Amino acid sequence: MLARPRFGLSSRTAAPAWPSLCAICHGWGDGRLCAACEARFAPERPRCRRCALVVAEPVSICGACLVEPPPYDAALARVDYAFPWDRLIAEFKFHAALDLAPAFARLIAQAHSRFHAHAGSHAHEDAHAPATAADLLVPVPLARARLGERGCNQAWEITRRLTRRLRITAEPSLLLRVRDTPHQVSLPPGERAGNVRGAFAIEPRRRAEVRGRSIAVVDDVMTTGSTMAEIARVLKAAGATRVEAWVLARTPPPGAGGA
Repeated sequence: MLARPRFGLSSRTAAPAWPSLCAICHGWGDGRLCAACEARFAPERPRCRRCALVVAEPVSICGACLVEPPPYDAALARVDYAFPWDRLIAEFKFHAALDLAPAFARLIAQAHSRFHAHAGSHAHEDAHAPATAADLLVPVPLARARLGERGCNQAWEITRRLTRRLRITAEPSLLLRVRDTPHQVSLPPGERAGNVRGAFAIEPRRRAEVRGRSIAVVDDVMTTGSTMAEIARVLKAAGATRVEAWVLARTPPPGAGGA
């Protein structure tokens, strides 16, 4: 017999809560990530507010970002790119596991909420600690060939669900990928910045839409930050006043381990 859906609705959605198998433990729950697995594998951890790497309390900006701030003004991430998130993101990105997109968007929305909630307390402790106030969401674009291989842009699948959760406008075609590049994951960290240089551009007829805006760039993973840095340069050159990097997972530095 099929289980009846529970019609307990949240304030942001009108969809019934259908039971589903957790993508991690394969137990039954209300979504693709059960509460037990989320508590175990996505604990809240303090992160640098400029690059989203894990830091020790009460640090808000890591030493590297104080010495050489990245081109983007803020970054947030919900989890480290480690087990089980590396496997789930690979399924989502390369095997069209789009059923994970709502859960990923929800986790990023949690990170956004926590970042925003802590902005005031950090602001009086550290002048470098930014608040987040994006008024436009932009997914990291894929090259046409890569889009054809995957069948969808995973960054857009997350972004379009975030826009409903956070009530922030999203523009999937504002930022263009004008040069195809090798996969960043296949390159040594030192070569990744050069790999994406000149790879992005603003849609020429829409540059005015960027001027004066605070823009959050959304992706699934941030490793070295080279892609986000290049996009931030392009957006700021077009007149954006602020650029933030929003990702589900942040790759820890070598030797740091994950959680």
